[in-house]
Amino acid sequence: MQAAGRQGRGALAVLLTPGVFWLIAFFVLPLLIVLVVSFSKRSLLGVVDYSFNLENYRRVFSDITYLRILGRSVSLAAVNTVLCLLLAYPFAFYIARQTPQRQNILIFLVMVPFWTNFLIRTYALMFIVRDTGLINSWLLNLGVINEPLQILFTYTAVRLGMLYGYLPFAVLPLYASIEQLDFNYVQAAQDLGANGLRVFLRIILPLTMPGVVSSAIITFIPAVGDFITPDLMGGGNTFLIGNVLQQQFMTVRDWPFGSAMGIVLMTMVLAATMIYFRTGVKRA
Repeated sequence: MQAAGRQGRGALAVLLTPGVFWLIAFFVLPLLIVLVVSFSKRSLLGVVDYSFNLENYRRVFSDITYLRILGRSVSLAAVNTVLCLLLAYPFAFYIARQTPQRQNILIFLVMVPFWTNFLIRTYALMFIVRDTGLINSWLLNLGVINEPLQILFTYTAVRLGMLYGYLPFAVLPLYASIEQLDFNYVQAAQDLGANGLRVFLRIILPLTMPGVVSSAIITFIPAVGDFITPDLMGGGNTFLIGNVLQQQFMTVRDWPFGSAMGIVLMTMVLAATMIYFRTGVKRA
C-alpha cells in the first residue's frame, strides 16, 4: 500500500511539474522582476538604476493627478461591470431555459467574438459609431436627427466600447451557474404564493450568486486596466490607468514608476477580489 501511495504521488508530481514550471517561469518570476524594479529608480539615461528607494510609491499616493486617474479607472470599470451583469443575466437566463440544441447555438454565438482579436473588434465598433457610421446613417435616413451625433471620441464611446468588449465575459459564467439551478425550488416558491420578484430575489439570485461573483470578477479585472478602448474610442480624451502604464513603459520609459503603479493597481484589485469572495460567497 505504501509503495502504491508513493507511486501515485510520484505520478501526480510528474503531471503537475509542467504546470508549476509554467506558472513560476511566466507568472511568479516576471512579477518578482516588476516588484524589484518598482523599488528602483530611473537614471538620467532612461535605464533602471537598481538603487532601493520608495520614491515611486510615494509619488503614486501623493500625486493627485494619478489618484484621480486611478479613481476614474476603478469607477468606470465598476459601472461597466454592473451594466454587463444587468444585460448578461437575463440573456444567460434565457439561454439556460432553451432546449440543448438551441443552447449550443446561442453559446456558440456568444463565443464568436473570442475568435476575433480585441483590437480588431474595437476598430469595427469605431466604424459603426463614427459620424458616417451605421448608427448615424440609420438615424439620418429615418429623419430622427438632422446632423450626425458625436459619439466617437467621447466618454460615452469608451463606455460603449468596454461594454461591447467585456459583455461575453459576463454571459458565460452566469449561464454555467443558471444552467445548474434546480428549478424545482422556483416552482415550490410559486406554489407557496411568491410572486416573480420575490422568487428571483429569494431563490434564483442567491442560488446563482457564485456565477454573479465570478462574472463580476472576470469583467472588472480586465476593464480596470484596459488601455485599448480609451485610447481608440476616447481618442486620447479619456485617460485611464492603463494608458498611464502604457505611457510610462513605452513613451516616458520610466519603468520603476510604471512598475510601482502596476503593483499598486494589482494589489488593489487582488484585495477587492478577496473581500468580494469572502463576503459575497458567504452571503450566498
